[in-house]
Amino acid sequence: MYLCSAMDRYPIKILLAFGETFRGNMELHRWLLENGYPELSALSSCIRGDMEAFNWLLKNGYTEFAALDSAIDRKPEASVWLAKNGFDTLVIFADACNMKPEAAQWLKERNLEILIYLADRINEFRNNQYFDYHKKKF
Repeated sequence: MYLCSAMDRYPIKILLAFGETFRGNMELHRWLLENGYPELSALSSCIRGDMEAFNWLLKNGYTEFAALDSAIDRKPEASVWLAKNGFDTLVIFADACNMKPEAAQWLKERNLEILIYLADRINEFRNNQYFDYHKKKF
């Protein structure tokens, strides 16, 4: 089963591994990096506040993932960019990461429970961290 978004190229098991990186599983983080999914490894690092990972995403053709990180950080210009460039599902996903119930409902209605799972993992991580609100603007 695959998704319809920028994440549609990934098998569910890869997305599950990505989700586990937010629970501190550095072995899976490294596995993603070394086994053909460096963009997911970078996205995980980026969401966890790594600006080098953010810049890597931009330089390596994953602008949508850099924008997703910024949208998760509640930067409206990133959500606008995602929508303008056809990444509507990522806008909804970012909203789910920001605990908007209507976003989770929208994902559920479209059988995108994996994105709800990922939003839950990201929220679990975020609720237990301090944030650097000085990250670069998207």
